[in-house]
Amino acid sequence: MSADIDAVAGQFVDYYYRSFDADRNSLAALYRDSSMLTFEGAQVLGTAAIVEKLVSLPFQKVQHKVTTKDAQPSSPSVASLLVSVTGLLVVDDSPNPLQFSQTFHLIPDGGSYYVFNDIFRLNYA
Repeated sequence: MSADIDAVAGQFVDYYYRSFDADRNSLAALYRDSSMLTFEGAQVLGTAAIVEKLVSLPFQKVQHKVTTKDAQPSSPSVASLLVSVTGLLVVDDSPNPLQFSQTFHLIPDGGSYYVFNDIFRLNYA
């Protein structure tokens, strides 16, 4: 079971950050109106508000470099997942990457998953 969970989490994380880095508007497909994002402590509810928040972040270019990725099942009755990610964020080609952590709660939807909960934090030393 954990191999499947790790595979799903890996595919999701790769897709999410590749999409985020290329075009933040494309992330709308991964959220629903019941989805919630907590970004640096600020809560945002619903697809439109989440995408608006992500698109309005104050940088032009971003690259996520994932360092760790951990996944667990999050329900005994639904094939949902909790995915925790840490990594480095290179913003506008800065030579000093920022450390971040992000947690996703993924809920199955048809043959895919959507993000029900998304918690993002920069990690300051």
